[in-house]
Amino acid sequence: MKYVFGPVPSRRLGRSLGIDPVPLKTCNWNCVYCQLGRSAPMVAERREYAPPGEILGEVGEALAQREKDVDWITFAGSGEPLLHIGIGGLIEGVKKMTEIPVAVLTNGSFLHLAEVRRAVFPADAVLPSIDAGSADVFRKIDRPHPDFSFERHVEGLVEFRRSYKGRFWPEVVLVRGVNDTEQALEDIARVLQRLRPDVVHINIPMRPPAETWVEPPDDEGLMRAAAILGKAGPIVVPGEADVETGGFDSIADAIIEIVSRHPMREEEIRRALGRWSPAEVSAALAEVGSSGRVRIVERFGARFWTAAGSRYSGKNRPGGGPGKHERP
Repeated sequence: MKYVFGPVPSRRLGRSLGIDPVPLKTCNWNCVYCQLGRSAPMVAERREYAPPGEILGEVGEALAQREKDVDWITFAGSGEPLLHIGIGGLIEGVKKMTEIPVAVLTNGSFLHLAEVRRAVFPADAVLPSIDAGSADVFRKIDRPHPDFSFERHVEGLVEFRRSYKGRFWPEVVLVRGVNDTEQALEDIARVLQRLRPDVVHINIPMRPPAETWVEPPDDEGLMRAAAILGKAGPIVVPGEADVETGGFDSIADAIIEIVSRHPMREEEIRRALGRWSPAEVSAALAEVGSSGRVRIVERFGARFWTAAGSRYSGKNRPGGGPGKHERP
């Protein structure tokens, strides 16, 4: 399918059927930690990036096959889903098909627009990004489009939260030395207190970040974040989840589908493919790795597999041999 993927286990949402309404990597932010690589160029125009009828058609097809395996239907994927100008109709269209709850994973940047807030209200859960409590840190970590400000971001979230009746689960991605200090966390906590979150999700870069210098916080940083951000509401530090591959007959297809949406360490891939023999998995990894359809990226002393079109800083090793598909 072109716009729908999964269901895949989600750290936050159980078995999630993903909807990807914008192309890789269509986003108005250029977050340093993004597992999908750099936004090049950044895009701030809301428009119909994909035909709503085709998206909903794929959702219907996926539900007909695997509805019983799905806990949530999630708008997420390859960029910022609120860039799709038809997001409201898409959410409503999905909710007419099924009683499975709908979540929106978003940076939250367009919630300062009244029409976008109204479009998102029908969602059962909204998970916006709140990685900074000051304009300076916001620019360092989220690197938004030049026309977008920290103040607009916060005020949009406050206004949305004032009327939203669903589950409001902000996410804070911690980057060592940027937003895991005591001062940075106190600033984030003050923003969160204004938003009255149901739960605050703390996350860390577990997969190849867009910038090579990005590192997850150490244990002390995580403890500090849990203590300080806990002033604003319950804290959840999700663990890693295994990836389900029962819907695939081909090992190569399973690998490509998973890592194109969800970059993974090589040992995670091998574990997820446990229903095949180690020899079969090794052969499939070798085949896919040399096909040019994926990238192999070295981070944190481990090999990660990700989408072929992803952009990362530094010298990354793409699947298909040195230099192939390499981009600045």
